[in-house]
Amino acid sequence: MRHFDRIGQPMLALFRVVTGFLFTLHGVASLFGVLGGNRGTGQAVAFAAWPGWWAALIQLMCGLLVLSGLFTRAAATLASGTMAYAYFVVHQPLHLLPLRNGGELAAMYCWAFLLIAVLGPGAWAVDGLLGRRRAQLAPDPVSS
Repeated sequence: MRHFDRIGQPMLALFRVVTGFLFTLHGVASLFGVLGGNRGTGQAVAFAAWPGWWAALIQLMCGLLVLSGLFTRAAATLASGTMAYAYFVVHQPLHLLPLRNGGELAAMYCWAFLLIAVLGPGAWAVDGLLGRRRAQLAPDPVSS
């Protein structure tokens, strides 16, 4: 059991990095019309079009933040909420089940980002580096 305790934080970090990277790619594809473009059309979403352009911007920004482990919990919470919105507003009206309404990715991203928001970034995150740096710079309350 100790082996699993030892690899838990690195595995969480790997999960965070992969999830953030894939989410970032969705944003890049939709905003810039590359990597197949928005929904495989080869085109970018029209600038400032609601909700597609804004969702793509959130995918890009939150994806990068989660990938790097910076403001991880806030970015993951926003990403999870965005994917919940996408599922219930775009996909769920078509059919209840994700396999029938095309909402598997939205549902999986929603739950993946919720898990990251709850568990935190894991090892190797900018948040952890900043926290350690602040702790080193903070005055010692015992010696004051």
